[in-house]
Amino acid sequence: MQSKVPFLDLRAHHQPHMDEFMAAIRDVIESSAFAGGPFVARFEEKFAEYCGCGYAAGLGSGTEALWFALLALGVGPGDEVITVPSTFMATAEAITYCGARPVFVDIEASTYTMDPDLLEAAITPRTRAIIPVHLFGQTADMDPILRIAEKHGLRVIEDACQAHGATYRGRRAGAIADAGCFSFYPGKNLGAFGEAGATTTGNRELWEKICVLRDHGQVRKYYHSMVGWNGRMDGIQAAVLSIKLSHLEMATELRRSHAAQYHEELAGIENVIRPQEAPGRRHVYHLYAIRVPQRDKFIEALTDRGIGSGIHYPVPVHLQECYRGLGYGEGSFPVAEKCAREFVSLPMYPELTAAQVSCVADAVKGVAASVVA
Repeated sequence: MQSKVPFLDLRAHHQPHMDEFMAAIRDVIESSAFAGGPFVARFEEKFAEYCGCGYAAGLGSGTEALWFALLALGVGPGDEVITVPSTFMATAEAITYCGARPVFVDIEASTYTMDPDLLEAAITPRTRAIIPVHLFGQTADMDPILRIAEKHGLRVIEDACQAHGATYRGRRAGAIADAGCFSFYPGKNLGAFGEAGATTTGNRELWEKICVLRDHGQVRKYYHSMVGWNGRMDGIQAAVLSIKLSHLEMATELRRSHAAQYHEELAGIENVIRPQEAPGRRHVYHLYAIRVPQRDKFIEALTDRGIGSGIHYPVPVHLQECYRGLGYGEGSFPVAEKCAREFVSLPMYPELTAAQVSCVADAVKGVAASVVA
């Protein structure tokens, strides 16, 4: 059956700005600036300004943003990098592709981000960096994480792939630590027309290293100072992102308005845990993830009522088959494991109407009463 409320509607998101997009794409085609070039440079400048940091390097994906940030900071074989198991696989993949070992700490039950109280116990003489993940659009509790990192001489990289425009005590995601890493996958709050990403930083030397890494290690054409990779951003993606960036704040406020409506209409429902916005943080609601028991039955019942939904992420990274060799098992990180069994992401995008949000909320109430009562 066709959904009354789809989980995501990119057509509705793009349609109002289609003339702008087509004109921008035509400009790229006419200039033949397809890989890197002026459109990428223009977006980098705008995005760095938006984040409140000095520099941004446009890249091919959020995964490359994480990987290149680690490489540029000197992470390599024999090192350990601490992160959380409640994240998309790319966070750990980037660590592995540096030759380093991912080490996990559990998340807070209230914010679903790194629990700073558990961080110091995970540090060893091999620890080189920490990657807190700003999950679902809310930043991690950065101040204690940064204090611990400074105490132990560690670098901190924000995984801000879901947190475009989120803030922590007045600082925007991507400008809080040594570097910030963003994905512009199409469904993100700031999404491209394909794959794209960026690393932000206030450190010019770090930015320059990432710019060399993304272009096969070239300092100039055919002169390679290091072994790099093809990680350049496409001109078309940069042109599209520049347009969408100018609308991001309005889109964010719409997301926050929808979240406030969900929060109000879902209040007091037994067995439904709503997401929380921590004090001093601006949640940008890339996802509005509730927690429920009997998650699979819950989603099936929502689908029967014409409501789209999603699951993020059903298997924590430490329990993935590819990371069995790290030695973790069931019970290693109980909060992340419990959340992974219970998360249900409800429809969340700027173009939702108040009526659609109410429709979703009514369906959740009905399902909660029938399935998990």
